Amino acid sequence: MEVRVQNLRKEFDRFPALHDVSLDIRSGELIALLGPSGSGKTTLLRLIAGLESPTEGLIYFGDEDASRKSVQERNIGFVFQHYALFRHMTVLDNVAFGLKVRHSSRRPPRDEIRRRALELLDLVQLPGLEKRYPAQLSGGQRQRVALARAMAVEPNVLLLDEPFGALDAQVRKDLRKWLREIHDRTGHTTVFVTHDQDEAMELADRVVVMSQGAIEQVGTPDDVYDHPNSPFVFGFVGQSNCLKVKISNGDIWFDGRSLGIRAEGEADGEASLYFRPHDIEVRDGTEGIAGVVTSSRRVAGTRHVEIDIGHGHPLIELELPPAAAGGLEHGGIAFRPTRWKLFRSA
Repeated sequence: MEVRVQNLRKEFDRFPALHDVSLDIRSGELIALLGPSGSGKTTLLRLIAGLESPTEGLIYFGDEDASRKSVQERNIGFVFQHYALFRHMTVLDNVAFGLKVRHSSRRPPRDEIRRRALELLDLVQLPGLEKRYPAQLSGGQRQRVALARAMAVEPNVLLLDEPFGALDAQVRKDLRKWLREIHDRTGHTTVFVTHDQDEAMELADRVVVMSQGAIEQVGTPDDVYDHPNSPFVFGFVGQSNCLKVKISNGDIWFDGRSLGIRAEGEADGEASLYFRPHDIEVRDGTEGIAGVVTSSRRVAGTRHVEIDIGHGHPLIELELPPAAAGGLEHGGIAFRPTRWKLFRSA
């Protein structure tokens, strides 16, 4: 089911939570709404679900205007962060609940409801647990039950609000891979909210980066990471460094020295130079940006090095192969970016 959001605005007691948001979600796509707290991502999800009504704007499911329809009329599957399972019901009854409470004209026979619920428990890899109660399950198992319950009604759209936020890191990692496999098998149009960029980048077909009630950028994980279109996206998605530089005749200058990198076609003046910690090359002491190593720590297959470049500038973080970082502890280093982007002040 395709979902189209057109010029959505939402106010709470005259506080604007969303500003003129438009988004096209393709049928069968897995979309991540990514942003910090207060960015509007959960508000957008609740508007799509029908849990909130827009102040202005339209929401289409396919070619049909669903802006004023209820959750039931939209046929939404919703998975919450804290499971929202019925504690007094067995796993099987939790999964079957949405089907059992349907109007009699749309309710499947009892045997069909049981068959579908058991099939879904197999799909989410919980066979044989149908007689247990939520209190007898782990957090990861409860979230699988919540997803099975959401899928039982064969929803037009599956919505997940921080689905793994209450789980520990290893369980989250395992469930991310599992959710992607489930999505590929079922083909539901799926939208999930997260503030975890690793989760968004690993799971989603496209990432919607939000800030202060507006969409900053929409693109594939590669697009958003490799080609951020604003300082916010560059700073929020992945690690980054920022230097205040000057451009003169196509050369980029920092602290009165040319960095030896060109900005062809850029007008002269001040700019902000953004670069990733791993997109650098170490130089000798007469070239690039010089500084003093203040800390060095091993993180998996790389070494993260913090550098004080002086003159009141923020510390710079670099990622180096362990061999290249040897002997640098609290010594001097010079480097320059190999891949970077310039942004002008608004």
